[in-house]
Order: sequence, then C-alpha cells, then structure tokens
Amino acid sequence: MSAGLDHDLIRRGRERIAWVRSHMPVLASLEAELRPERPFAGLRIAVCIHLEAKTARLALALKELGAEVAIASSNPLSAKDDVVAALADEVATHARYGASSAEYETYLERVLSIRPHLVLDDGADLCALLHGDGVELGPHVIGACEETTTGLVRLRQFAREGRLRFPAVAVNDARMKHLFDNRHGTGQSVWDAIMRSTNLLVSGKRVLVVGYGWCGRGIAQRARGLGAVVTVAEVNPVRAAEALLEGFSVAPVRDAIATADFVISATGCTDAVTFEDLHAAQDGAILANAGHFDVEIDVRTLRARAEGRRVREYVEEFTLPTGKRVYLLAEGRLVNLVAGDGHPAEIMDLSFALQLLSLRWLAREGKGLVSGVYPVPPEVDDAVARRFLRSRGVRVSELSSVQREYLGL
Repeated sequence: MSAGLDHDLIRRGRERIAWVRSHMPVLASLEAELRPERPFAGLRIAVCIHLEAKTARLALALKELGAEVAIASSNPLSAKDDVVAALADEVATHARYGASSAEYETYLERVLSIRPHLVLDDGADLCALLHGDGVELGPHVIGACEETTTGLVRLRQFAREGRLRFPAVAVNDARMKHLFDNRHGTGQSVWDAIMRSTNLLVSGKRVLVVGYGWCGRGIAQRARGLGAVVTVAEVNPVRAAEALLEGFSVAPVRDAIATADFVISATGCTDAVTFEDLHAAQDGAILANAGHFDVEIDVRTLRARAEGRRVREYVEEFTLPTGKRVYLLAEGRLVNLVAGDGHPAEIMDLSFALQLLSLRWLAREGKGLVSGVYPVPPEVDDAVARRFLRSRGVRVSELSSVQREYLGL
C-alpha cells in the first residue's frame, strides 16, 4: 500500500470482509474443496455486481481458485468505499460510491479491458456493453452468469433478436437463488433499509407491495410479520390469485396507494408507480424501490414536477402540485443496497456458491454450447442445497432402491 491510501478505510473494509467470511460456510467449503483443482487457472473473469463485503468475498474466492478478476459495482450508490479500498489490494477494482454515469461507464470498460473469458453480471450491463460499443473487448468470452431478473430480461431479449453472442446461465432462476435470495434475502434487507433510513414504526401501517414475484413475496411476508396491513398490486392474474389466497388484499396501484403508508416496488419493469399514481397517494407516503433499475417509480417526472429537498440521509421530501408530500428513499434506486447492507451474508453465501459453480460449469462446457440462456444445471442446485444443510448440521432422508425403482429413477 502506498502512503496516499486511507489506512483506516482499508481496515474497516477488511473487517467487513472478515465478518461475512465467517458467516459464508458454503462458499468456504467450495473454496477448500476446489483449491487443488484451481478450476479458473488461466481464465480472466469480469464481474459487475453490487460491490460490498459479500461480493468481495466471492471475488477473493475466484482469485484463490486461479482466476484473474476485475470487478466493478453494478450500482454507483451500492459501492462501499471501505470494501472497495480493501479489495483493491487483491484484485483490479473499479468503483466508488456516488460515481457519475460517465464514471460508471468508464469503470465497466476498464473491467472488460482484461478481455474476459467469463462474465459475472448483475443487471447485464457488462453483457450489454459486449453487445454494443464494447464488442471488440469480448472475443474470448466463453459465457456469462446473470444474477438478476432484470438482467435476464435483457439477455433473453438479445436471444430473441438473435444477437446473443455467447451462452448465459440464468443464476437468478436457480431454485437455491429465487427461493431464498429473492424471497428471504430481499424480504429482510428491504425492511432493514427502510427502517434504518426512516426510523419509523411499521406495525399497524398500511403497506402496498407492487409486484408479487419472489422478491415481492418476501417483502409482503416480512411486512406482515412486522405487523403491517399489506396490499399487493399485480398485473399477473395467477400471482394476484396467489397473493389473495396467502391472505393479502389485492388491488390496483391507483386504488391502494390512497391509503398506503409505505409503497414498495418490486416488478423488474418500468413505471410500476407513475407520477399520476402519486397524485392519488396519501400525504406523507413513503416510496421505496426494490427493483434493480431506478425506473420502477417515475422519479424523473417527480423531480421535474415536484419541489424536492433532502430531509434525512437517504430520504427526500417532494411536495406535489396538489400540496401533498411524498418521501422517496435512496433516490428511487435499489433501497436495500443503497440505504442498507444488502442481503444477509448467509443468503448471499448460497447465491455466490451458485455463481462459482455455474462459472466452473461454463469454464468446462461453455465452448461446446450454442449462444442462448441456460438454466443452472440441477446438480449445481442440489450441491449447494446439500452443502447448506450440512453447514447447519441437517441430514436429509434418502430414497431406498425400491422407492427409486417405483419413481423410475
């Protein structure tokens, strides 16, 4: 380290990384088992994901298993500067909290300048660049792994258009990802960030959850657990029926927002909460977004047509033309990572174990695959599940030979 570095910042970052390391046993077991194999030896891996302590732990595991790693944050407001400083000693790190759009693009280009063999993406920004202005940086790409629903929407669009240039693994759709990360991780971390940034009571309040995918399910369930009265808005009739039968009220955004104290979007789509919807909101409603991009709540129109001011860290007050006030958290960006620490370490242990094993599968099989979006191999899902149960001291039943024969296995 040079004399110009902030040693206190680095120390704090190392402490954060050490803390999560001790609470991510699945990743640790994989690292120990695969160390002699060094499955990524000679491979360059470009990573764009929320750059905080759990991500740093994954980057260090990839390096330990032989990879040359370059990493950026997938959201300028989720980058933790202390973790960035600590990680920079070990891998090529390109991020800072609050980076401008231009800086963010530069960071992505620097990450891809290693001309990667494998890509680990969160929101598909690296992959989008490799299909656009950065296409010349991707001649060696074997394949990519995608962490989010939003990123998979983009990659599947590329595939439909015949433009996808390499195989991509839908890590977000793995059973050990969407059942736990999206539901339990998002559910806990979103409410942790909301409560930390507002310091307001949830019990007895009315909560509107916009979207009832796996993330929306987790947010709604945790809100109910905190004592809130919960309504779900959903465009998919099957999911709406599911929400209703799980005990939640179901209504359109425009109807439910009139009495909602908290409005949380989790759709992966644009304009889930429009400026016109906000005119129907009750005075003092608190708005938060749990989707990857800051397009779910119409923040741009809100800033253009309402008077805003910062009233608390991560909280902006906007006075609408009607005189009503609404409060926007984390600038309408991903609230759990901008105003909080993201998912619990034990949850990201599972997601990042999936990422590591999926990257290993691509390293082995990717050159023989045609371009397209692929599911996580079932054996990878099962391996992560078994390691997780083992780390908790849990044993599972086994099928007898008679049962296997009966089931045709």
